[in-house]
Amino acid sequence: MLALLHTSPLHIPVFDALRDEHHQGLDLRHFVHEDLLGRARREGAGAVADDVRTALHRAVAEGARAVLCTCSTIGGVAESAAAEAGVPVLRVDRPMAAAAVATGVRVVVLATVESTLGPTVTLIEEEAHRAGRPVDVRTRLVEGAFARFEAGDTDGCAQLVASAADEVTDADVIVLAQASMTPAQHLTTTSVPVLSSPRPGLAAGAEAARLG
Repeated sequence: MLALLHTSPLHIPVFDALRDEHHQGLDLRHFVHEDLLGRARREGAGAVADDVRTALHRAVAEGARAVLCTCSTIGGVAESAAAEAGVPVLRVDRPMAAAAVATGVRVVVLATVESTLGPTVTLIEEEAHRAGRPVDVRTRLVEGAFARFEAGDTDGCAQLVASAADEVTDADVIVLAQASMTPAQHLTTTSVPVLSSPRPGLAAGAEAARLG
């Protein structure tokens, strides 16, 4: 079983659809902790480390062979607790970050939550160091998009993110820092490659669960 640690229930149908399309037969279990993101935004990701570890232990106790954290803000915290969890713990955005580094030097990160920007930049720089490639990362916060997402207006959120992506001209690749931004990937008209995390992240999680 692959456990998914979410900070919004709106992620559940996204990953269920990807499972049904690409990983039929994969046993997914969703663990939603909406409070974690709010506290991490107010106090920093480290403030929720104990609760993240508790969530991981619960997932393992219920049979998880691997855990995929779908929240970019707390992904690093989850990843660092892997040794204690006793199973692979992955962050959904790491495969995307590796793909961004492989695509080009100039990376623009778009996010709808400010607390996601720092962890995403650090992640991309980690992957660049691992690959031995140079990288120049710039960030932009898409104002108002997360408020729409929280209100259930996922289409409005996607439109704002897509518009922001289309305004980027001086980049080799655009990274959508949060899984919730994925619908915007299909609305953009820019010629710059736009990457999102759910598809490659779930593929990595499925492989980790298979290997145990």
